[in-house]
Amino acid sequence: MLKQAHTDTGELALSTVVAKVPPLKGGRPGTDGGTEPSVHRMTIQEVLELSTEPTNHAKLIAWVREISELTKPDRVEWCDGSDEEWARLTQLLVDQKTLIRLNPLKRPNSFYAASDPTDVARVESRTFICSEREIDAGPTNNWEDPAQMHATLAGLFEGCMRGRTMYVVPFSMGPIGSPISALGVELTDSAYVAISMRVMTRMGTAALDVLGADGYFVPAVHTVGKPLAPGEADVPWPCNESKYIVHFPESREIWSYGSGYGGNALLGKKCYALRIASVMARDEGWLAEHMLILKLTSPQGEVHFVTGAFPSACGKTNLAMLRPTLPGWKAETVGDDIAWMRFGADGRLYAINPEAGFFGVAPGTSPRTNKNAIDTLYANTIFTNVARTDDGDVWWEGLTDEPPAHLIDWKGRDWTPESTEPAAHPNSRFAVPARQCPTIATEWEDPKGVPISAILFGGRRASAVPLVTESFSWQHGVFLASNIASEGTAAAENTIGEVRRDPFAIRPFCGYNMADYFGHWLSLGASQVAAGMGDQLPKIFFVNWFRKDGEGRFVWPGFGDNSRALKWILDRVEGRATAVEWPIGLLPAAGSLDLEGLDLTPEQLELLFTVDPDVWREEAALIAEHYAIFGDRLPQQLWQEHDSLVQRLG
Repeated sequence: MLKQAHTDTGELALSTVVAKVPPLKGGRPGTDGGTEPSVHRMTIQEVLELSTEPTNHAKLIAWVREISELTKPDRVEWCDGSDEEWARLTQLLVDQKTLIRLNPLKRPNSFYAASDPTDVARVESRTFICSEREIDAGPTNNWEDPAQMHATLAGLFEGCMRGRTMYVVPFSMGPIGSPISALGVELTDSAYVAISMRVMTRMGTAALDVLGADGYFVPAVHTVGKPLAPGEADVPWPCNESKYIVHFPESREIWSYGSGYGGNALLGKKCYALRIASVMARDEGWLAEHMLILKLTSPQGEVHFVTGAFPSACGKTNLAMLRPTLPGWKAETVGDDIAWMRFGADGRLYAINPEAGFFGVAPGTSPRTNKNAIDTLYANTIFTNVARTDDGDVWWEGLTDEPPAHLIDWKGRDWTPESTEPAAHPNSRFAVPARQCPTIATEWEDPKGVPISAILFGGRRASAVPLVTESFSWQHGVFLASNIASEGTAAAENTIGEVRRDPFAIRPFCGYNMADYFGHWLSLGASQVAAGMGDQLPKIFFVNWFRKDGEGRFVWPGFGDNSRALKWILDRVEGRATAVEWPIGLLPAAGSLDLEGLDLTPEQLELLFTVDPDVWREEAALIAEHYAIFGDRLPQQLWQEHDSLVQRLG
């Protein structure tokens, strides 16, 4: 298993067996724009003959060679996840001006990268689910015939890695050896991707060891789509105007072309952990979800784990790293973004965090909004598209109350507070090892997973939705989750401020028809009930921290005070807190929510829990419009829940 520790310099140490790969002869672009001397560019056969595979997995070796012959890299390197490899690849990227080393006194072993301005976020319009049948992709995904897409990709990938190194990146999603974990191998021509995968997954020799001679892995191929001609100088951030992020659910393949950024290129993240894993979960009877995992301990020592699904910019990371304001309460982080969950023999739902790092949005993250995240970023971090300070550190909007007098913005320009554009891109990111989080739970790498007591769903809603609502049942909880609506953010291609439906906060990441996805959730709950385990199902709640008053101001203080809603939720799990039945669900009874110390007026409290029947009749009509896009595929149970809502509203 990968063992991480901090060296005296603050650098992250990974103890693994190093698989040596001999250097290959041949020219490569020099850092000064010229080229190093070479006799000739090697043929792909010469490259393959010199490659040393640190595995006896015949299928993996054959696949690597097949992709090598297609993409024609100058060399093939198998990543081992070692310290030596990290130091070598980061220095290579510094030499190529892809990375800038940050001030080691401020951010030890940390780096800054700036992407091409055209390559800054998920590209949903170029993300495809190529199932054998179009109906299986559903109305929320882009679909193309898999045979046609394979033909398109064959043309794009032919020779796409010329002049570059192809890195073979074996990785484990989840703790090494966990029965809930799964393996993958990414082939990429980006050293930036290789080092980022080391941060975000359990990457290297340990994953190869678990794979053994015949283990199952998800194959993922990535290229920046910019081959180099002999003597051609590279650019700091190579990419291609044409972009494809493609998933083949039946064969469990991932292909990504043209982008070097984030989830478009780190294929273990959304591509594998959600789009492909959701299909695996459907077929195998488990759940792959866009959810945080949080451990909560009461003053009396009661421990509960909860998960939560929230669209972008809805406080998900803040909740994952919660600092409770309630005296005596303790919150610890298991995961901030993705949860894989399976039912145990005891009927409880167990979750793991399949990732090893946090890939967080920087703007808005501050000591006030999320001190634990800020404290996590002290070292070993890759920052992308933030701004740089004059003393070799980083900055972004919201980090401090007052901006510095001078910065270098994410486009490499001088920036002052009088500049008309933000210093950091709105979707700028940090990638950092999760174990550095000061609130990381001791159970975060437990191979058994952690037992889930409650599941939270929520969105950013200025009106209509109360602070906290408990579902009437598992089926009613699926109904609530299938109708999450939230404002758009900079992380995706939709208008900022636009309200759109994001069912289960997984709409951009579900690898199959979402109507079938709803059905999968319903069937898992029904199966547990049929097996006599219904009382072990987690309770489902809907929360909304973003209710606004008539002046457009947030009513609920949020952040650490969200622990008050969580306390009520766990009291409901334990059967202590009282609730009142409303048409939309169960709301806290008067006096059951701990509000001691909050300066809220009676009018504000009333607004936080107002359920206006007229507004909700309009909401019910919008839900019907939303459900209509799924046609006959939508489970009838959800229409029944909709009809019941309409009847309760009178």
